[in-house]
Amino acid sequence: MTDTERDEAWRREAVLGIYAERPLHEPPRNIRIWSYADRLSYAPGETARLSVCTNAKRFAVEIIRDGAAPKTVFARDGLEGVWRDTPDDCSVKGCGWPVSLEIPIALDWPSGGYIIRTRAAEEGRGADMHEHIFLVRPHAGSPRRGRLLLVAATATWTAYNDWGGSNHYQGYCGPNGDRFSPVLSLERPLARGFVSLPADAPRAVLMDQPPIMAEPRYPHMEWAYANGYSKKYMSSGWASFERHFVTWAERQGYALDIVSQTDLHFRPELLEAYPCVVLVGHDEYWSWDMRDAIDAYVAKGGRIARFAGNFMWQIRLENEGRTQVCYKYLAREEDPFMKTGPRSRVTESWEAPEIGRPGAASFGLNATHGLYASWSGCSPRGAKGFPVYRPEHWAFADTGLYYGDILGAESRIFGYEVDGLPYEIRGGLPHALEGSGAPEGIEILALGLSSTIEEGPTILPGRSFLGTEDGEYVASVLTGRKDAEAIERTKRGCGMIVNFRKGAGEVFHAGTCDWIMGLTRRDAMVEQVTRNVLDRFLG
Repeated sequence: MTDTERDEAWRREAVLGIYAERPLHEPPRNIRIWSYADRLSYAPGETARLSVCTNAKRFAVEIIRDGAAPKTVFARDGLEGVWRDTPDDCSVKGCGWPVSLEIPIALDWPSGGYIIRTRAAEEGRGADMHEHIFLVRPHAGSPRRGRLLLVAATATWTAYNDWGGSNHYQGYCGPNGDRFSPVLSLERPLARGFVSLPADAPRAVLMDQPPIMAEPRYPHMEWAYANGYSKKYMSSGWASFERHFVTWAERQGYALDIVSQTDLHFRPELLEAYPCVVLVGHDEYWSWDMRDAIDAYVAKGGRIARFAGNFMWQIRLENEGRTQVCYKYLAREEDPFMKTGPRSRVTESWEAPEIGRPGAASFGLNATHGLYASWSGCSPRGAKGFPVYRPEHWAFADTGLYYGDILGAESRIFGYEVDGLPYEIRGGLPHALEGSGAPEGIEILALGLSSTIEEGPTILPGRSFLGTEDGEYVASVLTGRKDAEAIERTKRGCGMIVNFRKGAGEVFHAGTCDWIMGLTRRDAMVEQVTRNVLDRFLG
């Protein structure tokens, strides 16, 4: 094999292969350690139960409240290590490890994201470290006025977490052991890169323009493969999305509480009295009950600031929230609810006719009319920001933006997945098409281009990441067919910024995953728009 062939084989494995952390039945010689908590979130006064697997004789635990000023709130060392046998299907059924340590959530721990850092080391056998995370919900009696409530996209964390080998994208399931899993357990560790990352970890949105006639590359996947991180580190997780917003918001002086989507599902009353609910990053998976909670909140006068993209799939939560179900592309053939009903709870795209609840009805936009931008073979040399159409809107106050300007191009906020609507241009301005499912009176403030499929003169067969699966699925949902003609009609989408009133409330939606990078990279215009929205909604 030549050096070129070896390089191509390595790249192919980095992009198309499965290299997730998998359980080992026999302890290795080198030190390994993993852990997980029994819940996504806790209220002050409750107890977190930590399960740990390690081949070290002793291990240490540290709990850090993460954010602009990380702070250690709990530490213990000299804990007895035990190696746990882990089932091969732990991604689906959970690891089943016994509880190793109980950690009381102190009454004075403020709401936020808390990193569980477990470490082990032995002379001659090396050292290892693993990170998990849980959220602390706001105290029942704490004040809400003047505070933001961030709903972390924890269902999307679960969907992409590939620890154990399978997630909602790839895996060892199905009749031939080569399919993604529609059923995932939360009772397993988070993959490496979901909780913390080096500052130089690449994002999917490309920083540099590809050279002329260049074949698409996927720098974040190549970096993950080379450095031992999850292939999906950039697709989801605290480190890639929520942490960016929390750090920025705290430094800007915003008071902020955090809950999980599972809290939204089971405890919708947590939204009450907050003037503004914030959603950020890659926010792809929602249950019917989660949407009910948000819709009711807005109808009563609540305000949603959604700086997030890819509102796509309905999920079901089972086993008291410890199991997540989403059949996705296989739903019509394999989701049992297609036979037993109710069909409105089938786990596929919100735009599917059997569900009858378009995503745009809640947030104004949806993923089936958006999807990929600024990476791979989907506009890799595109604007990387939002072309502005209505600069006079209040969200753009004090920015100096003009019609046709690009918001966030330098900080690369547009991508890697975006949300849009079917639209038409009248008098140089975009308008939502009738029948789009969007709320009445919606204003499209900015609009960029996206696509559901990689295609172009430098795409080589068998080497692109996206393939045709998404393009075929979107076509089948929107037209009932997935032939070449249907794909041609539906493959071109967009990413939008929209604003609308609904009931007594209001929604602002910047439909992109990477808006948060405009905050982290200190893009003055992106920061100003963010402040305009938050300050108005808190007002």
